[in-house]
Amino acid sequence: VMKGTIIRLTDDFATVDVGLKSEGRIPLREFGKNDELKVGDVVEVLVDRYEDKDGNIVLSREKARREEVWQDLEKMMNNNERVNGVIFGRVKGGFTVDLNGAIAFLPGSQIDIRPIKDITPLMGISQPFQILKMDKVRGNIVVSRRVVLEETRASARAELIDTIKEGSVLEGIVKNLTDYGAFIELEDGIEGLVHVSEMSWTRKNVHPGKIVSTSQEVEVKVLEVDPE
Repeated sequence: VMKGTIIRLTDDFATVDVGLKSEGRIPLREFGKNDELKVGDVVEVLVDRYEDKDGNIVLSREKARREEVWQDLEKMMNNNERVNGVIFGRVKGGFTVDLNGAIAFLPGSQIDIRPIKDITPLMGISQPFQILKMDKVRGNIVVSRRVVLEETRASARAELIDTIKEGSVLEGIVKNLTDYGAFIELEDGIEGLVHVSEMSWTRKNVHPGKIVSTSQEVEVKVLEVDPE
């Protein structure tokens, strides 16, 4: 990758001087729709080949951009930073994600914390991903959306637990029933147990399923909190 100067523009090509024995031509479509080019502009290009059959240098702006993106992504992976991308297609075992020009693979198991039947609402929108691994030789990038969700959820859970105090009255949804009580999901995956002895004043020694049902919204009072 090296810097070159645009010395000529036509309707289809930009001729770029990179300081070698001859110039190279680059199709304008490689510069992107938002690039307003003019003679004298300095651009970064990749030297694809030093000579083609006509003796001209073969240059590529698209490959230079891709190289730049790869370097940025490698830094973000090493720093454990998230990268924004767009899910745009389906492939065997998962989905394809556009990371600003670099194509990554999103395994089906890494798309969410829980199984999703329809991912259509997640496609075509920019969202954060975590890079799991990169192989530049093979051109492979593997990303995860699930890791991002788990980190966000863990942070939200920690904040929520700090706000839950004994005596608080909260709303929740019945998630599971057992012989000894009902598990109530409060928020962000945090569940509390309503013991069978706390299910009702009047109905004793009955299965919790006789008093509440799964997915039912209920109001509960916090009797005890164990942050750990």
